[in-house]
Amino acid sequence: MTSRTIKVLLAEDQSMVREALAALLGLEDDIEVVAQVARGDEVLAAARAHDVDVALMDIEMPGATGLEAAAQLHEELPAVKLVILTTFGRPGYLRSAMESGADAFLVKDAPAAQLAEAVRKVLAGEKVIDPTLAAAALAEGANPLTDREREVLRAAADGSTNAELAQTLHLSQGTVRNYLSTAIQKLAVRNRAEAVRIAREKGWL
Repeated sequence: MTSRTIKVLLAEDQSMVREALAALLGLEDDIEVVAQVARGDEVLAAARAHDVDVALMDIEMPGATGLEAAAQLHEELPAVKLVILTTFGRPGYLRSAMESGADAFLVKDAPAAQLAEAVRKVLAGEKVIDPTLAAAALAEGANPLTDREREVLRAAADGSTNAELAQTLHLSQGTVRNYLSTAIQKLAVRNRAEAVRIAREKGWL
């Protein structure tokens, strides 16, 4: 337990969820939600403005994902502790979150008391990870895709042609084709659409 009030930033694009989390955390004597944002690209400015101790973030947000916001926050304000709270209990997301500098990773259906305790623990320097998700991540193994393969697959998700992808990513069509082919082989699927689906399901994109 800490003897001072822990200042928390909530980043969640669904207002009902955000307000519910704020209300639940507000019941704790030692925790105060001092800022709320609905976009990932608003996290850093809000954290700076309110001098927060802990940032609690969803993954899926407009502007920037929670993982992207976490990486930026970790680089710019390393003293701020990062808690990723998500509906998507995907093993790949856990690995990505830890690589982004997250101190905790919990799913949204966790009890409120567990969330409050996680906020206290990360401030004390501990890591808090949903145990079921941690076991699944270990069983799943590492993301086999390189950063470039992930980038090309993400860009291909909207059905763009190789020529369009090449123009968007400033690569040659042959290079785009090679990245897609390698990703498809690694994921043991038949085409790019299946590769995108599998990579998303595993939290690798």
